[in-house]
Amino acid sequence: MAKNGQSSIYAAMERPEFYPHPVVEIKTRETHISKVFLTGRYAYKIKKPVDLGFLDFTTLEKRCHYCHQEVTLNRRLAPDVYLGVIPIALKNNRYVLSGPGRPVEYAVKMRQLPDECSMRRMLRRGIIDATKMNQLAARLVAFYQQAAVDEKKIPIGSWETVYANCEENFSQTEKFIGEILDERMFQIIQHATRSFLQRRKALFAERIANEKVRDCHGDLRTGHVYFAKGIKIIDCLEFNDRFRYADIACDLAFLAMDIDSEGFPEIDQQLLESFTRCSNDDDIFVLIDFYKCYRALVRVKVNCLSLKESGLGGYERRRLVRETDKYMELAYRYAVNISRPTLWIICGMIGSGKSTIAERLSKILNIKVLRSDVIRKDLFGFQPDASVDVPFGEGIYSEEVNRLTYGKLLMLAQEEVKKGCSVILDATFNNRRYRSEAQRLSKDLDTDLIFVECTASLPIIRQRLSARETNRSISDARLHHLKKFKNTIDYQY
Repeated sequence: MAKNGQSSIYAAMERPEFYPHPVVEIKTRETHISKVFLTGRYAYKIKKPVDLGFLDFTTLEKRCHYCHQEVTLNRRLAPDVYLGVIPIALKNNRYVLSGPGRPVEYAVKMRQLPDECSMRRMLRRGIIDATKMNQLAARLVAFYQQAAVDEKKIPIGSWETVYANCEENFSQTEKFIGEILDERMFQIIQHATRSFLQRRKALFAERIANEKVRDCHGDLRTGHVYFAKGIKIIDCLEFNDRFRYADIACDLAFLAMDIDSEGFPEIDQQLLESFTRCSNDDDIFVLIDFYKCYRALVRVKVNCLSLKESGLGGYERRRLVRETDKYMELAYRYAVNISRPTLWIICGMIGSGKSTIAERLSKILNIKVLRSDVIRKDLFGFQPDASVDVPFGEGIYSEEVNRLTYGKLLMLAQEEVKKGCSVILDATFNNRRYRSEAQRLSKDLDTDLIFVECTASLPIIRQRLSARETNRSISDARLHHLKKFKNTIDYQY
């Protein structure tokens, strides 16, 4: 049906008597691909007869097909919201909803959800808390675990496809540099994205092997999440598998970025932490800023295309410009996060679990660990697991050797950072002087700096140190060193 034909249907749907149920007031919402009629109890969505390349609703048959797709796919996350596909017939020159006659259009019928229950509204009212984020995270984890894994569609989530999508995004956006977008920010986003993709290529293959590429939502935003008698998530992308079938980190990143854009980064952090706890998917923290950057730049592109359209009013144009600047700033911030190396300092008492944490972090982030125990022994020609049990503060554990060890540790860290790599330093850092030197190095190299102090109860520390008497360990710290070591600690940041 041509657009002017749909206009007559719209006119009919704006009249309360059109509906087979009581209607007091009708409100409408419209996008470039659909129009929704809100009647109070139910909502009816009509797809527009448009062809945008990535979607094609130009024929009645196609619109009917995608209406059914929308209902089927959205029932995964909102089963009691999507009620079915309703034909609109034309009989005696009168449009009839679900009545006799020849169907001339189709509508998706939904239960109308209260606006005040949308996550966006609740964020702005300050009533979203950690409990709700725990509930949402659990709902999403369950959804992703059940989402389909289709071998034929897995290439959609491959490194090659992600790379191509990013490059397409750049080529479609760069024409707005100067007129709308800042050139320096664009170049930093572009460079950071390409660099991340090259450094992390193997991770994308691992994600596919671990079945993290699934049939997701595709348009996960705060305006599509409702806390109404449980959690309802609506409006997934039904029209293009390429946009919906993706790494779950990419899907989650859209919601995380949207929460950031609303000005609630602490809520975003709560969601991500809860999600990783529920899913045991530690890669999320490696990938999230990359995919947030991608998602933010997609919004920049869409807004730029809208700004080039004629007919925009002054208010709408100014709103779009402000929104575009906001998304560009977010993309830039995420780009800095994925390109700027981080100096991780894993410190704490002997026997507190530093090396275990450092190795786990190394595996998650795929970055090198530099251990003071290994460096110290290497300075004197010892193998890493050689036992050198000397009195506290003597021999290769004297203060002079400590200075040499920490000097070498920081020098090796500097070499890693200059290669553009983050690095983990595993050492007690019990002396403030060594922590200050790490801070100075971070400032000189312009890295992020994160101190992680490991703690454990004294009974557990004693148990671990006692076990080293019979088990081989790289660390030479033993139970009889504990009392004197405790007296050297001055952890204050």
